[in-house]
Amino acid sequence: MTPLERCAIAGTPYELGRQLGERGRDAVHRVLMHDPAWQAVQAQARENAGGVKRLAANTQREFPAVWQELGGLAEGLGLPLADVVAWNCRGDLLATVADGCTSVQLPGVLLAHNEDGLPCLKGYCLWVTAQPAGEAAFSTFCYPGSLPGHTVGVRHGGFAFAVNNLRLTQVTPTISRMAVCRALLGVSDIDAAMALLERFNQCGGFHITLAERGGGRMVSVEFGAGNTVITALTAPAVHANHALYHTSAQHLTRSSADRQHRGEALLAQGVRNPLRILHDQAREALPILRCEPDDPDNENTLASVVITLGSTPTWACYLPGETSPCQQGAW
Repeated sequence: MTPLERCAIAGTPYELGRQLGERGRDAVHRVLMHDPAWQAVQAQARENAGGVKRLAANTQREFPAVWQELGGLAEGLGLPLADVVAWNCRGDLLATVADGCTSVQLPGVLLAHNEDGLPCLKGYCLWVTAQPAGEAAFSTFCYPGSLPGHTVGVRHGGFAFAVNNLRLTQVTPTISRMAVCRALLGVSDIDAAMALLERFNQCGGFHITLAERGGGRMVSVEFGAGNTVITALTAPAVHANHALYHTSAQHLTRSSADRQHRGEALLAQGVRNPLRILHDQAREALPILRCEPDDPDNENTLASVVITLGSTPTWACYLPGETSPCQQGAW
């Protein structure tokens, strides 16, 4: 399997975006733009031009640094800014985008995550360590063509995060959920992160696990459709791609239901090895580790990530099904 490439970027928001765009340009032009998912988002953006204009204007006003990063991303990709903005608003425009993922939450110990996405991007994604000018560094899994922050990673010296798509169906978005998640990487602690997610929630749905670096608090945050629900985690848990506490209407896929049920069953059996859970492919249900070309949600696992908490925290990124990390580091 093609290894997950690691890259380092640094600079102003625009420079960060441009560097990411340059690294992802080939994948976006060669693969992503020909995928039905890209085409569906762009078609929806044309149909709902007023809504996209509102999302763009609000992002520019509320998160000017993120807006600058989007501009750099578009330049690096060699694409119109409007197309890049639409793609980075995909979960606000469509509830059916192919963003999956399963998170394993062991409070005080670790946060682990399967990053599930478009199968066509297998071998094209990156592990990025970024040093924004004037801010703490962060390390995260990155998709070509997308802002950082909506997958899994760490803010150095601060907190770990893992993000799961929620398919909320009654959304009138005023802000991009991916812009909110990118802004999250600029805050110093999970209190500030929770405040941000409570303020900016009129968007498509996301679930985010936030875990303090030293192994203190771990919280589960479901936000979107104008509501934010925060739950303190004190026992092992898993989270797939449907809301467990958020009350908004949502689309629940069989895969998400099966992964949630199977993950909870493994925890109930006493399993605490995160890779054993993330790599599970029980035959009686749709698997947690998703490698099938006919996956019903058009998603495959692109990487598994395990982030340890405590006095010497680490992160390790694994290719699907593998037990030796392809990239790793301390944070």
